[in-house]
Amino acid sequence: MADLVVLGYPDEATAEKVFSQVQELQKSYIIDGSAAVLQRGEDGKIHVQTPTGAVGAGAATGALWGGLLGLLFFVPIGGLIVGGLMGAALGKAADMGIDDDFRAKVQDVLKPGSSAVVLVFSKVTPDKALDALAPYGGEVLRTSLTKEAEEEITKALAHA
Repeated sequence: MADLVVLGYPDEATAEKVFSQVQELQKSYIIDGSAAVLQRGEDGKIHVQTPTGAVGAGAATGALWGGLLGLLFFVPIGGLIVGGLMGAALGKAADMGIDDDFRAKVQDVLKPGSSAVVLVFSKVTPDKALDALAPYGGEVLRTSLTKEAEEEITKALAHA
């Protein structure tokens, strides 16, 4: 089972510093997983940054993170959540381990003008990771994902 962790920050600069720190923790095998930075502009639009750069609309990573964002924010991304597909999308969110309460908290953390680092990981050395990330503060949200959801995310990011 994997965990989905959202680290919320009031500004883009802090989230980018944390993202760089997470990448160092990954290189040191303290965190084993995938990460992205979400930036919500003042206009409410969400931009996704992964280790390989900004996510493009046609990329597998873009589809995956776009789908995850659609499930978290109930926004139409690539036509995923429209009309009769809402029930299926909500079912998919529940299958991934993302409940209504978690979605509401993520939406509250990622307000216009703010940013977040999103981590999907199956292994972490908690004390070392917490020590490295503690100086940045931020709001921490965490939920568990199914093994299938973890594999889907990892596979998409590997092809980015």
